[in-house]
Amino acid sequence: MIKVTAFLATAALVVSMPLAAHSEDYASGAVKTMKTAKGEVLTDAKGMTLYVFDKDSKGTSNCYDDCAKKWPPLTASKGAKMDSEFTLVTRKDGTKQWAHEEQPLYLWQGDKKPGDVSGDGVGGVWHIAKD
Repeated sequence: MIKVTAFLATAALVVSMPLAAHSEDYASGAVKTMKTAKGEVLTDAKGMTLYVFDKDSKGTSNCYDDCAKKWPPLTASKGAKMDSEFTLVTRKDGTKQWAHEEQPLYLWQGDKKPGDVSGDGVGGVWHIAKD
């Protein structure tokens, strides 16, 4: 019985390794990639899909008030470090928001679990963020 349990535990670990190894960290670990029903997408550290907004301009968020309640910005922790692909945008209230290729990144209140992509195409102006 102990041998079977040990074998099953080892098998479970080996099977899960490729999935964990596939995920990449960006933006000091705040952004990752994940395979979803709509292909590989950018996610936050918890695996929630990230989105971009057509009404934003490069380096500037235009989603505030009611918009930001439905589409919370992916905010950066103090001391977050930028790189060439992931930068920080300063919001009107002074908070820093992660951006991918200068496009601010958002979460969607309609997504309930990691890998959900229900915000893609909302209003014709919201799209999944992809690397």
